[in-house]
Amino acid sequence: MKKDLDVITIGDGMVTMNPRSKGPLRHVNEFERKVGGAELNLAIGCARLGLRTGWISRLGNDEFGKYVYHYARGEGIDVTQVELLESYATSVNFKEIREDGSGRTFYYRADSPTLTMSESDIHAEYIKRSRVLHITGVFSAIRKDDMSVIRRAIHLAKEHDVLVSFDPNIRLRLWSKEEARAALTALLPDVDILLTGEEEAALLLGTGDLDEMLVEFRKYGISRIAIKQGERGCTVASRQEVIRMPAVQVPQVVDTVGAGDGFNAGFLLGHLRDWPLERIAAFANKVGSMVVSVSGDNEGLPYYEEVEASEILER
Repeated sequence: MKKDLDVITIGDGMVTMNPRSKGPLRHVNEFERKVGGAELNLAIGCARLGLRTGWISRLGNDEFGKYVYHYARGEGIDVTQVELLESYATSVNFKEIREDGSGRTFYYRADSPTLTMSESDIHAEYIKRSRVLHITGVFSAIRKDDMSVIRRAIHLAKEHDVLVSFDPNIRLRLWSKEEARAALTALLPDVDILLTGEEEAALLLGTGDLDEMLVEFRKYGISRIAIKQGERGCTVASRQEVIRMPAVQVPQVVDTVGAGDGFNAGFLLGHLRDWPLERIAAFANKVGSMVVSVSGDNEGLPYYEEVEASEILER
């Protein structure tokens, strides 16, 4: 079958209430409605870089759900596998942003429309259209049954020559460290491309030593590993090489949310274009750095030509 999609992802989409002022959330009086969700952010990032992207999800058939649906479609994302459901409210989160650009997110997704999803909603005819299936630990943690949905998607991907990309994206508000470690390490033998934060890698493997992390991840047979290290850049590895890429200078860090998703999108683009690993790491770093300069979950995700034209310099 013709691969007419480059990346497919599965997960929640939600309305993000972005604060109009910085500081503790209890002192913020005004918010601006935006769109968020880790997997949706990744899909938006990929689409803006020129990748053909699909999204599998469920939204409430309410005003927020229609807003998210049309936003995603407007970004060029294939939404044929997104359904609007009656009797479910679209998930909402409120962001808190500190003066240094860091922050926290408070989720209201207890009755998320994605709770209705089951293995039967993952169709082989759709999965096999793509070159990459991207999964995260966020959707996996919303409820225990979601892991069966993820495993079904992975099974179909392996059956139809689709690469599996995985970002653990561990949210400890959703499950414990022990639950996350047990569930997510069980997925690693089927992962082709690992895109993880350094702290998440340490949680999964029980070691904070970078070299030990690479050794342990390689034991699972993962062919491409990227460990995101924030202001220290990233370390990426294949079976043959390890590259430590420095961070990127930015004029001002405004909002760090979405930077990891931007990095992931940049990495997947480079991988699918068969670039050398060093070029992939540099490009992914630059995409992530551009995200932190803009407020919002995905507003800073750049288009390909913007990345190429960017004068942001590596340290």
